[in-house]
This record gives sequence, structure tokens and C-alpha cells, in this order.
Amino acid sequence: MSELLKWKEKSGRKPLLLEGARQVGKTYLLKDFGKRYFKNIAYINFQNPSTELIDLFNGSIEPKRIIMMLELFLNMKISPSETLIIFDEAQEVPRALTSLKYFYEDAPEYHIATAGSLLGVFLHKGTSFPVGKVNSLIEVKSGTNVNAKSLKLFRETPPKNV
Repeated sequence: MSELLKWKEKSGRKPLLLEGARQVGKTYLLKDFGKRYFKNIAYINFQNPSTELIDLFNGSIEPKRIIMMLELFLNMKISPSETLIIFDEAQEVPRALTSLKYFYEDAPEYHIATAGSLLGVFLHKGTSFPVGKVNSLIEVKSGTNVNAKSLKLFRETPPKNV
């Protein structure tokens, strides 16, 4: 949790990519972090996205537009200082991953984190991964429990293609 707090407090922060094997607690960790340290959580699950959600990312992926559309989609106000935006399984909608680049460049005031499995991030050919535009927090491997010691590796670059 201390690495997540450092990320939250960092000025000019990059969007966070929490990576790891499936079913090890990535989403739980981000939601718990949001409940403890933010007033609101804007949670978007891309696992089985609706047509409306897919269409949101088929248009312009400029952050102001995305925020406005997410506010309508989730029926909530998204505040840069009070809301943690969580994109869960974002690898399922590749343009959601690509949008992270623009959040870093044009809207770093937003706290945006995404969780996804290492394998899933690379399944989509032609996806523009936001190299150098996200902080990657490497999560635990399958068969282990999420805890603070499991989340030690924090780096500035995305994982290499396997």
C-alpha cells in the first residue's frame, strides 16, 4: 500500500498499471486503496464490456471527453483530487490502454489506475501500448496472497513482450 500512496502523492504522476497473474487480488487491492484514500471510486470493468462502453473508447480518447463520458456512463462526478479511476481488465478494450498515454500527457491531475494480467496486455495486435507513459507496479504471481511485501517492485517502464 505504501507504493500506491507514493504514487498518489507524486506530482505529475503517470497512470498506474498494476500487473500480475489472474485472480491474485489486483482489483481488490485497487478498490481497497480507493476506499481508504479517496472520496470516490470510478470503477470500469472491461471484462465483458457493453457496446456503450466500447463505443466510448472508439471515439476520441482525449481525457476531457473520456471523463465527461465516464461521468455520464457511471452517473457520478469525477474529481481529479477526490476520485480514483480504475480500469479493470483494460487489455480487453485496447483503446482504453492507449488512452493512458493521453491522461499522462494532457491530464496528469487525474488518479487513474488499471489492472490486468500480464498475458492479456499483449493479446491484441496493433494496440498502441503507452510506453513510458505509465508506472508499472508488478503484482504477485498466482498462488500467493496480496500483501505489502508482495508489491515491492515499482518501475517506470512497461513489461517487455514475452
